[in-house]
Amino acid sequence: MNLRTYLAQHKALVEQRINEYLSADGMPANLHKSMAYSLNAGGKRIRPVLVFAGAEAVGGDIKRVMPLAVTLEMIHTFSLIHDDLPAMDDDDLRRGKPTNHKVFGEATAILAGDALLAEAFWILTKASPACAPALVLDVICDVAEASGARGMTGGQVFDMEATGKALTEAELENVHRHKTGKLLSVSVVGGAKLCGATDAQLKALSIYGAAIGLAFQIADDILDIEGTEEEIGKDVGSDVDAHKATYPAIIGIEAARIKERCLVDEAISALAIFDDKADPLREIAKYIVDRKT
Repeated sequence: MNLRTYLAQHKALVEQRINEYLSADGMPANLHKSMAYSLNAGGKRIRPVLVFAGAEAVGGDIKRVMPLAVTLEMIHTFSLIHDDLPAMDDDDLRRGKPTNHKVFGEATAILAGDALLAEAFWILTKASPACAPALVLDVICDVAEASGARGMTGGQVFDMEATGKALTEAELENVHRHKTGKLLSVSVVGGAKLCGATDAQLKALSIYGAAIGLAFQIADDILDIEGTEEEIGKDVGSDVDAHKATYPAIIGIEAARIKERCLVDEAISALAIFDDKADPLREIAKYIVDRKT
């Protein structure tokens, strides 16, 4: 399969629906502009693409999982807006553009993030009538856990508390699995779950999701050192300057490369029970460590 074409097609699909879902009706105009600014700032849309690929791996229709795809991109965007704030990472650039608070001010940026999180769950409750209500409720629970104190938000706290400290590799892995891994994992598993995946399929996809989630963050750690501002869309070396705990800092850059490759192998091996409908997932696993943005 041609992964470049696959990513472009599925990215276009979700971006079209994002702007349809994010209606300005009833919203303060400046708040809507702030939300739309960050949602439309670009990126690979890897979480929505994983939703689609998870659905397709079990023979599902991506139209059924579009609300989940949009939901996860909104939650991811909310996290980026808040991460960039002066009280957090204090970043000036995101995806090559001024960060939300630099354009709209800190107060509006905070509220835009809050609104995106709430809007995301509102959209998820409107999931396709073709999905069994019990499955939708189950996925809502999964997404809440993956994005809250037991997942991404908790991981951000772990990351803040680790700044400037000498972590063990196991401690750093715990940070990354929460901060980045949980939301990536729930993307692929949620897409499959809404399409009626079996327990065996969900178990395999959970292993896949956990492996690529950690590999994704290690790749980010490496890009922060070796990438260019154009490639990564933000200041190069910002993690080093902020004394962040990263894999290259703890185990060295070559060992970090080896670990991310081992995680990709683990992810692909987990897909052995699937036929060629899971090929997009196999190619995405490889892409995660080869990407430049």
